[in-house]
Amino acid sequence: MDSNVPAELRPSVPVAGASASSSPVNPMAAARGDIFSLLNDVEVEVTLEIGRRRFRIADVLKLAVGQTLELAKAAGEPLDVFVNGQLLGRGEAVVVGDRYGVRITEFVAKTGGGK
Repeated sequence: MDSNVPAELRPSVPVAGASASSSPVNPMAAARGDIFSLLNDVEVEVTLEIGRRRFRIADVLKLAVGQTLELAKAAGEPLDVFVNGQLLGRGEAVVVGDRYGVRITEFVAKTGGGK
């Protein structure tokens, strides 16, 4: 076995006649906790979407300063919250001091196998 691998990450081999209570803790489970603690410092992009609308390019070119764009989402509907482009959940807009924020009201369960 490679001596450069820390002991807690080396796979444990059960010894014949040893009881389950005397076997060491699964090193991969312990390592998983360490991995998640490493991920705490990873930055992600969080996006709050208040609505969408499709335009033809000709209509986009006609936009002017001060013009109001109506969105497909109705007032009062939950806002979509995305993390790195993936829908995380929905929430409602709030004002915190002089800034906008979002109060998460539901998380969306991911179904399927991804992209």
